[in-house]
Amino acid sequence: MRHNMRWAVTLGALCSAVFIAHGTMAQGISQSIRPELRPIAQVSASTVLATFDPVVLRPQLRPQAVSQVVPPPVEKTAADAGFQQWIKVFRDRAISQGIDATTFRQAFRGVRYDPDVIKRDRNQSEFTKTIWDYLDSAASDSRIENGKAALAKHRGQLDAIEARYGVEKEVVVAVWGLESNYGTFRGKNDVVQSLATLAYDGRRGAFFEQQLVAALKILQNGDTSPRNMTGSWAGAMGHTQFMPTSYLDYAVDFAGDGRRDIWADDPSDALASTAAYLAKFGWVNGQPWGVEVTLPGGFDYALASRKITKTPGEWANLGVTATNGAAVANHGAGAILLPAGGKGAAFMVFKNFAVIERYNAADAYVIGVGHLSDRIKGGPAIQASWPRGDRALTFDERQEMQRLLTAAGFDTQGVDGKIGPKTLDAVRAFQNSRGLAADGYASLTLLQTLR
Repeated sequence: MRHNMRWAVTLGALCSAVFIAHGTMAQGISQSIRPELRPIAQVSASTVLATFDPVVLRPQLRPQAVSQVVPPPVEKTAADAGFQQWIKVFRDRAISQGIDATTFRQAFRGVRYDPDVIKRDRNQSEFTKTIWDYLDSAASDSRIENGKAALAKHRGQLDAIEARYGVEKEVVVAVWGLESNYGTFRGKNDVVQSLATLAYDGRRGAFFEQQLVAALKILQNGDTSPRNMTGSWAGAMGHTQFMPTSYLDYAVDFAGDGRRDIWADDPSDALASTAAYLAKFGWVNGQPWGVEVTLPGGFDYALASRKITKTPGEWANLGVTATNGAAVANHGAGAILLPAGGKGAAFMVFKNFAVIERYNAADAYVIGVGHLSDRIKGGPAIQASWPRGDRALTFDERQEMQRLLTAAGFDTQGVDGKIGPKTLDAVRAFQNSRGLAADGYASLTLLQTLR
């Protein structure tokens, strides 16, 4: 979810996001397309989605009982001895932050160092997919049909959630669909074990230790028991993949039984928590996340920036229309977004785009949620074509592009392989210097030009 860091799927000429991507959802939670606070940095949609295994909300039996089930056995490694020593030291830090000794002991019973978690963490940035491949999965025919079925099955709960929080039920269902394929892939990793392993590893130790302390507070509050607290390898829990800190701040007890249970088969607390989260960050009921638009010939791509907003009427005066040729309805100020530069679909995005973005910072994720919600509601597929002949840049190629841009005088302010706003600004500046369409599309063709 969205708080603190945005570990979204990295997009790059492509990016991904998410909260954030992978393969298809049908392949399991490791393929989820999930929300914020993921172990991956923010990136913009004109890039490629870096595939990574996700991180989300809810338990089982409401009457709490301390489970005696221990985590699945993990092969003992040399690192485990150091890990066990780290746990002893961490215990004092946890207790100093309000965790009682009994909660700590129960939470860490049987917990071992998990090398598979570290392997997954290390391999996130290497695998990428294009924005169109990501959306093909995010709004596939099966995901749309399953979304409609999920909405019909839980309509009573969803109507009540929409009435209370003012967030359209189709949007809540779409988040659910991308995060856990409507609850079918909620993650089976022991959250305490995964977060402790990542905190001990140290690469992002402070972040994961913060999440681990939050997880212990959830256990101490009695919302679930240690071994029922399962999720993704990176600590995201439940139907809509809340990180522990997000859970503490935003999860709700919609069922009214005294527990915020986002892990159980009944998704009501998880779905309501997602709606409460979006409402907290300013969701505008009745406003679309965005609308696909058609740009006029000769459109000034410098205007395609989230920093530049105009009313739909003002955009219409510049020749920007809905795909049917009419002016876009007045939903307030909107910006033009080009996820694949001038070669692909164009969108006019509104405030609700930024609200979904609080859940996961990747543009592709936001478009995925928004478009899936539209399709569940009966809306059309994206009309424009994509540059499907293009492939995603590899991680090494994205780093090379950043180095070459900087060397050419267009500073990307870092070489991290993530195509974010600063790199896209450098891409546009380079394109302008060469008389190219300055659409910010970080493509293989652009990289070859830089070479």
